[in-house]
Amino acid sequence: MKIVLQRVSEASVTVEGNQVAAIQKGLLVLVGIEDADTQEDIDWLAGKIIKMRIFGDENDVMNCSVQDIDGEIIVVSQFTLHASTKKGNRPSYIKASKPDFAIPMYERFVEALEKEFNKKIQTGIFGADMKIRLLNDGPVTIVMDSKNRD
Repeated sequence: MKIVLQRVSEASVTVEGNQVAAIQKGLLVLVGIEDADTQEDIDWLAGKIIKMRIFGDENDVMNCSVQDIDGEIIVVSQFTLHASTKKGNRPSYIKASKPDFAIPMYERFVEALEKEFNKKIQTGIFGADMKIRLLNDGPVTIVMDSKNRD
């Protein structure tokens, strides 16, 4: 499971002209799922995301988590995180899971985040053509891969 974590001042998701999710200060989480992903991957990432200290404290030092600042979270599915660019100029998405596996894993990921966060998580619509607006704060952008826990 791969994620891109972005610290945002605000973010929203629009599908077919309708806003389906919006937050103020918090995290925008893009998530890509592959067939090798398990509940262990979900649990590890959920714990890391909620506890990641990337928000400023009273001295503007990154010592606070999204939970510490009472922030919000939007999760958006993004299969293109598993793009392979080794050959040619057209990415291959062979590692990205098909919807029959990815949708339940995505839903379990959101549930795990909500459990860790003890708060409702906003989401995009899986598989939809989504328009994402965000005001990246910092910018602070972190990439994590549950298969490479460095």
